Amino acid sequence: MARREQEDTIIRVRGLRNGFGEQIVHDGLDLDVRRGEILGVVGGSGTGKSVLMRSVVGLQTPMEGTIEVFGENTIGREETDSINIRKRWGVLFQGGALFSTLTVSENVQLPIKEFYPGLDAALLQEIAAYKVVMTGLPANAAPKYPSELSGGMKKRAGLARALALDPELLFLDEPTAGLDPIGAAAFDELTLSLQKTLGLTVFLITHDLDSLYAICDRVAVLADKRVIAVGTIDELLALDHPWIQEYFNGPRGRAAVASAGNKPAPEDKRL
Repeated sequence: MARREQEDTIIRVRGLRNGFGEQIVHDGLDLDVRRGEILGVVGGSGTGKSVLMRSVVGLQTPMEGTIEVFGENTIGREETDSINIRKRWGVLFQGGALFSTLTVSENVQLPIKEFYPGLDAALLQEIAAYKVVMTGLPANAAPKYPSELSGGMKKRAGLARALALDPELLFLDEPTAGLDPIGAAAFDELTLSLQKTLGLTVFLITHDLDSLYAICDRVAVLADKRVIAVGTIDELLALDHPWIQEYFNGPRGRAAVASAGNKPAPEDKRL
């Protein structure tokens, strides 16, 4: 049983400690992300949600602790040693983080060129075009520059780049922030569809309660410098931690519950 649980755990974080100067953001943080799930990560401002993600993908070096992704330690490895692991994940940073001087197609091609240098230019364009359409953008978005795109289109272009290498693991940092309700719901549906079709594991940082109810299998709550709880929303609602109760039972939480009650549960949508 222990071996099966280990194989089903894509990300394993233990004893994580992160800080900036005298400010400690994480202290003794533990977290497991299971294969094939959409895990929502929530917490108040300053709880280090993005810092946690950056630690997992190697952009932030923790002060203490261990991080394993696909069973491999990711802390302190030489860049050449981590290439095979980094190929297996994709990251959508908040706002899309596209290079403004490159077209959408060129942005999508960047990670392919990094890991597979020397590929034919025509093949690169073909792959990029496929990824653009996969994320719901029109084909004519590929030659456009980020400045020519709406906010929602930029996020989809960033998602296309995150999917460029056909990853198994997808990190999404506030993907619906700044989108109107219709655009946010459409992005949730896209995420769920891609997760099902591609068999992705998704690490989703969000403040959007609608997203949590619509697509997340479990939710991890950051508070008090650690993950204080992980579970389904129903399991979290049974806890008496004040932040959890305020977050899920406040006006926005009640609105999200009402909205979720008017559409199929995530399990039904995946059939």
